[in-house]
Amino acid sequence: MKKIAVVGTGYVGLVTGTCFAETGNQVVCIDIDSKKVERMRNGEIPIYEPHLDVLFERNIKAGRLSFTTDLKSGIEEAEIIFLALPTPPGEDGSADLSYILGVADQLGKILEDYKVIVDKSTVPVGTADLVHEAIAKNAQVDFDVVSNPEFLREGFAVDDFMKPDRVVIGSSSAKANKIMEQLYKPFVRQGNPIIFMDEKSAELTKYAANSFLATKITFMNEIANFCEKVGADVDKVRIGIGSDDRIGKRFLFPGIGYGGSCFPKDVQALVKSGNEAGFSFEILKAVMAVNETQKTVLIPKIANYFRGNLSGKNIALWGLAFKPDTDDIREAPALYIIDELLKAGATVTAFDPEAMPNVKAILGDKIAYSENEYDALRGADALVICTEWGIFRNPDFDKMATHLKDKVVFDGRNLFDLAEMNERGFYYSSIGRTSVNVTVS
Repeated sequence: MKKIAVVGTGYVGLVTGTCFAETGNQVVCIDIDSKKVERMRNGEIPIYEPHLDVLFERNIKAGRLSFTTDLKSGIEEAEIIFLALPTPPGEDGSADLSYILGVADQLGKILEDYKVIVDKSTVPVGTADLVHEAIAKNAQVDFDVVSNPEFLREGFAVDDFMKPDRVVIGSSSAKANKIMEQLYKPFVRQGNPIIFMDEKSAELTKYAANSFLATKITFMNEIANFCEKVGADVDKVRIGIGSDDRIGKRFLFPGIGYGGSCFPKDVQALVKSGNEAGFSFEILKAVMAVNETQKTVLIPKIANYFRGNLSGKNIALWGLAFKPDTDDIREAPALYIIDELLKAGATVTAFDPEAMPNVKAILGDKIAYSENEYDALRGADALVICTEWGIFRNPDFDKMATHLKDKVVFDGRNLFDLAEMNERGFYYSSIGRTSVNVTVS
């Protein structure tokens, strides 16, 4: 059993703290938001993540998971302190380290015995050195700084944490390595590796992984767009190349671009880090440019269908989150599509199982919100699908046809079968596949 402090109770911090508590550790989560801390003390989980609520409630009840706003008391008994703080992109694309370095400065003043300080946030190469310097300015005791990047997928974060593909530990300290190995052993009993490396390599590993996946997604979106030009079917291409084990089947599904809290800012931050080192990531610059365009690739298709005039059209929209099984709307393509539709004079009625409160906080009454997916369709001139939630994959097509003014669907996630949509008499436009029923009535 380890005594652990987790500074920051955002998405990464709360999953980290809860999952460590689930394996018998004593965990204190620290946050400056007193109202949020009080809600968590009362068993209210502040984020949506499948299966997290069960672990959260169980470990609070067992006394293994607690919350405080007091940094000094929160870290007092901890052997390991995880920094899970935000690193938002600045105007120039660089990661903002002010939250992490601010806490590091405070830690130096209050450490009373040896502790391992762990960077869990996604941070640029060299951050561990900066954190070490910030703590060392005031510290009177020994400590080590470790880079331990997270590889959590929103919607699968609990499974990813409890059964990781790999654990990356960046440290030059044998003592810290031993402590971290003991901490993570329960999570890799199936034989997946704990990989030890230097701090800078660990920091870069996270950026490199996310940037590679973003590149893979973007490449497939480019292939999909080309398929439309030449009459090829991206689904067949995807299956054809995905069967090559050098490429693999994952992250080959085309759509309306990537979003979320990781890929956009991590690609941007790696490009910025490259610039600072005198290196130009030409591939990643292209990835960012293509992805920006891809987010609104449906807009010209919608405009063409309505002969260039969207004024007064009522568009139903399914899905607001950047991906299913999360309420995260950061860089969500749906927001970009909504913005373009409103600019063109259309009205929008949206439904999402989890993300509507977050969108309401940003857009307010600029769009309408529906209690379920079918009510959103009532009187709509067309449906636009932005997120591949499971409940959208097998809908009641007869009910859809009854509620929609016209049977028109623009699918940014390729959820439906082309032949079936044709048989049902829908105008159906997707990504990288031939549209069906293209005659405008």
